[in-house]
Amino acid sequence: MLGTALHRGQLLSPAAQRACAFASALGASPVSSVLIARRSLASSVIVGMGGRNSKPQERNPSQRGDRANASTAVAAPTEPAQAYDALCERLKEISSLNGIAGLLDWDEMVMMPPGAAGSRASQKAALAGVLYDKETDPQLGALLEALKAAPGETLNEVQAAVVRDAAREYVKKTALPKELAQRVARLKSEAYAAWVKAKTESDFSVFAPFLQQWIDVSKEKAKLIDPTKPVYDVLLDDYEKGATSARLDEVFTQVREGLVPLIADIKSRGRKIDESWMAGEYDTDTQAELCRKVAIDIGFDTERGRLDVSVHPFTGGAHPTDVRMTTRFKKENVVEGLTGAIHETGHALYEQGRNLSYDGLPVNSALSMGVHESQSLLWERMVGLSQPFAEYLLPLLKERFPERFGSATPDQLYESENVIQEPSLIRVEADEVTYPLHIILRYELERGLLEGSVAVEDVPRIWNERMAAYLGAAPPNDAKGCLQDIHWSMGAFGYFPTYTLGAMYATQIYAAAEKDIPDLAHKIRGGDFKPLKSWLNSKIHSLGSLHNSGDELMAAVTGSPLDPAVFLTYLRDKYTHLYKL
Repeated sequence: MLGTALHRGQLLSPAAQRACAFASALGASPVSSVLIARRSLASSVIVGMGGRNSKPQERNPSQRGDRANASTAVAAPTEPAQAYDALCERLKEISSLNGIAGLLDWDEMVMMPPGAAGSRASQKAALAGVLYDKETDPQLGALLEALKAAPGETLNEVQAAVVRDAAREYVKKTALPKELAQRVARLKSEAYAAWVKAKTESDFSVFAPFLQQWIDVSKEKAKLIDPTKPVYDVLLDDYEKGATSARLDEVFTQVREGLVPLIADIKSRGRKIDESWMAGEYDTDTQAELCRKVAIDIGFDTERGRLDVSVHPFTGGAHPTDVRMTTRFKKENVVEGLTGAIHETGHALYEQGRNLSYDGLPVNSALSMGVHESQSLLWERMVGLSQPFAEYLLPLLKERFPERFGSATPDQLYESENVIQEPSLIRVEADEVTYPLHIILRYELERGLLEGSVAVEDVPRIWNERMAAYLGAAPPNDAKGCLQDIHWSMGAFGYFPTYTLGAMYATQIYAAAEKDIPDLAHKIRGGDFKPLKSWLNSKIHSLGSLHNSGDELMAAVTGSPLDPAVFLTYLRDKYTHLYKL
């Protein structure tokens, strides 16, 4: 897993990445200590944003990493109950150590003096070494083998999920030899530096050789982990548990075919929405107070968390009872600070809603990165950018910024918050209509690169051609085109799809909530968010990683697997009305 963390599609600082370098070299998952919203996916067995679904593939120990080779000589209790208790003890210890790592990272981002960077890197490297040893301990492997061999009815549903997920991650941790892990760590540093230079000079050729190296090493890694699956599926599983490229093709094709004509229709026939009235300066202290109130109104528990300001907004901390949320503010844009705070509150509510009956065990961690993102996007978009929420929010804005919002109406606020970007060239600045096509483009390219149907040198050309075809505009240069994201410089193949999967999950989950909660829009209009929060706690948060995939979770919660038609209907209905099509 890459040693970085993302907020709303943006990676954290290079300093944080470098601080995780040793952990990456060891094959640990430093991202899990950077972001608790992502850490919950690794609260006991560290995993890169999901993927504990499939049963671990059996293989000759000689094919696996150095420490795993010793597992055949380690004894484990033969009684399943004793073996399970011993496994849980080890997993909970790993979870606690990750909690310490989470606090170190939160402190680095929010409180630590700049002069302490060197000592903090040493502290994190030492802790990462301890974690790696425990995560790859042959005794852990022996316990898992004993439990996997237990009779079918020995373990209940939750226990079976714990063993399934822990075994799967143990295979991943021990599959890679130290030499490969060290090569990956070096490549992260070299490729990042090359990407920075290439983006600065707007010259893809500077980065191209390093992208090719990432493709080669990713293929090697995937083959070691599971040679029976397509390379992209193995890498995707690190982020989106149970997902496959075949399933993504099915979903993304439907989304692309639905959104391209909708965007073209908005451009050709849509009315002009005036958002200029919101331009101006907004005191950041006042923004911070407003965002704190909104977060608490939505349900953030300040007895089990805190809200601070950081350069890179994120949700971090040590435990569901200690969730640290941060956001940032711009004087010229009050909406960005608000939507960012609501987004992070969604992540934080997921963390605070985790089931402490299974504290420290894999089953209590988030199902996948996409599911975690669904919770932030549900609150940010389905609630925060809705017309009922505008009615709740406007009085708060009028009270704090009367000169700007004194004469505004809820409809004006709602419309101005939902303007389509034109042109939509930069992914992290895109709106909810154009954003999925940015993701689909990246998915098609990275999958083609790994499968060999796309050559590295052709990336800029294909990027520009598809941007023009999908979004009606091609970037003017590489910096604003194929070099705009850091992900490929970190070897994060399979990461991009989770953003749009999260948006689709959010839409489908919210539609189910609307059916189950009477007068939900009226409740939101009046600032009563408790029914929705409680529903999500019960239906999503407390289930953790019990299900095998996002599709299975959607079926359990909404009655059907992920259905792109629900997402497309939501966007068509909303923006047809907004733009008077």
